[in-house]
Amino acid sequence: MEASNGSSRTDFILLGFSDRPQLERIISAFVFIFYIVTLVGNTTIILVSYLDTQLHTPMYFFLSNLSFLDLCYTTSIIPQMLVNLWGPKKSITYGGCVLQFFFALDLGATECLLLAVMAYDRYAAVCQPLHYTVIMHSQLCQKMVLTAWLGGLGSALILCTLTLKLPRCGHQKVDNFFCEMPALIKMACVYSKVIEVVVFALGVVFLLVPLSLILISYGVITQAVMKIKSEARWQKIFNTCGSHLTVVTLFYGTIIYMYMKPHSSTSQDEGKFFTLFYTIVTPSLNPLIYTLRNKDVKSAIKKILWIQKWAAKS
Repeated sequence: MEASNGSSRTDFILLGFSDRPQLERIISAFVFIFYIVTLVGNTTIILVSYLDTQLHTPMYFFLSNLSFLDLCYTTSIIPQMLVNLWGPKKSITYGGCVLQFFFALDLGATECLLLAVMAYDRYAAVCQPLHYTVIMHSQLCQKMVLTAWLGGLGSALILCTLTLKLPRCGHQKVDNFFCEMPALIKMACVYSKVIEVVVFALGVVFLLVPLSLILISYGVITQAVMKIKSEARWQKIFNTCGSHLTVVTLFYGTIIYMYMKPHSSTSQDEGKFFTLFYTIVTPSLNPLIYTLRNKDVKSAIKKILWIQKWAAKS
């Protein structure tokens, strides 16, 4: 990831919403609140999934990984963003920018694959209930999660290397609130057809293919659900699958819009607000969506709180 041809290792300036000072104050409060919700919500899911033995299932193993991923993703972006929103300086070091850029790509690609894995888990649970424990054994779950993390790592290394080698001709202003790929590509003083092709190819692999597999899985699940006569079981399936589909829609909808369309067709402000949504809002909504629609998680939280209360009294 060496800099070349005018790509000096100086601090970058994150413009963000600096042209709208009044809007910055509103956004800073908005971001801070959603970050706290993200920290509390995702940490709760991880702890509950670990502490409650009834939740030691593939579904909650994947959900814990999703929550951990969201925690890492937001933490790599929001603290620096809040510093820039609250203070007069809007700068970020070259190293900090590279780390933000790398982790955003790595964790974003990993989440694409992880959501597809979770869809397969729901397919196995609904369509192969008698063989579910045999199909989704612990070793397979671990290998699927490891594949998702390694796949995200590989894509991030490729895109980071190509993007950071682009000559910037002294440009230091990143027209976004964090070091995201579209903003860094726009900083370059040359057009790179190679990056555009690679981004599109990886977009197909990490966005369109997983999304297609998710849709196929839920198509089969829908057919299976239509044959179920038990209303209680039908409702349970709807709650768990509905939560996952909601997260998929929020995440894939904004990511595909940002990365699969030509960068020139997205206005600067439009891109910033879409980026704000999938980096700040979506990670905070994931735990709320899963807990509000999931009786197992809610009962586990109540049980743990009751145990803690009882222990405190005794």
